[in-house]
Amino acid sequence: MTLFEHDFVAAGSAEPPGDVTGRMLQMMTGYWVTQVVRTAAELRIADHLYAGGATPEEVAEAESLDPDSTFRFLRACASLGLAASPDGKRFVSTSLLDTLRTDAPGSLRPLALWGGAESHWLPWGRLSDTIRTGTTQAEAALGAPFFEWLATIPGEAGVFTDAMTAMTRGLARHLADVIEVGSAEVVVDVGGSSGNLVQTLMQRHTGLAGVVLDLPHVAAEAGASASRLGVADRFTFVDGDFFEEVPAGDVHLLKFVLHDWDDDACVRILRNCRRALKPGGRVLVMELIVDKVGAPGLEPLMDLNMMALSTGRERSLGEFEDLFERAGLTTAGTTSSASLVSVMELVPAASPLRVLRLPGSAS
Repeated sequence: MTLFEHDFVAAGSAEPPGDVTGRMLQMMTGYWVTQVVRTAAELRIADHLYAGGATPEEVAEAESLDPDSTFRFLRACASLGLAASPDGKRFVSTSLLDTLRTDAPGSLRPLALWGGAESHWLPWGRLSDTIRTGTTQAEAALGAPFFEWLATIPGEAGVFTDAMTAMTRGLARHLADVIEVGSAEVVVDVGGSSGNLVQTLMQRHTGLAGVVLDLPHVAAEAGASASRLGVADRFTFVDGDFFEEVPAGDVHLLKFVLHDWDDDACVRILRNCRRALKPGGRVLVMELIVDKVGAPGLEPLMDLNMMALSTGRERSLGEFEDLFERAGLTTAGTTSSASLVSVMELVPAASPLRVLRLPGSAS
């Protein structure tokens, strides 16, 4: 299960039950837990404790750590339910910690590393400055705008790519369930990183050719992913910039792309997709959709994440529709998946609306 498959209750929901002082203290120290989880992921604690457990000394030897600090760290993990220790000396894993195992199906380890990484952590520390100025403080925190900074730090770029791949891997099957390929021959995953979504569609539709457009540093992983999924003979990676040009295709996929950018940038991406569509083609936009103010959910907090890291934002359905109209596209339907992510189907505004509709799309 991924972040986008959970029912998410916002910590700030109106009238929280129970002890409000204790609840507030939990919120105030939430970043401690973030770094415990990140550190557990970095030090592969789940791997070390999985088969029969280990003592702090054994973990310390395996990872070249200080034994006393390792004990104190594992004790904190136990207090959070990330480990258990019946005798206070030997620690064993829990089902919660097992989600961070490197070999666990759907492992959340890449997301844990990303959530507490420097490129995430430092801009969030300047959130108040972002709100004062109305502009992201990523450049002030990192020395360059977020994506430009990533391009210069291979290690962090790798963490980011792995996290996006893990996120997509958990979502791909749900999104593929509601995407109707129809007679499409070529599907282009625009900004698709390692291409897990389009490759999942290719697995289900054996005549489908898939293309990923992204930056060159993810090309190797995209190729390796296509090989693992058995679709390499129908897969192409294109090194390019979606602000400049998008490869031609019958369907263009935009999954968690638009939320990274401001309105003008989004319109530019969408116009490039529209120009590259083959006759009868569609654009499928997959994003969180912000509900009414006060509704519990992940979306408003993810919006702050976008505010901290980039010029992007999470949007309401009406805000998305304004972008689509500016780009010369019309919404043919919006479909919910078995996650928090919705699929918005777009066609060129001059075309009939009835074009290979998604199952369950609104009329």
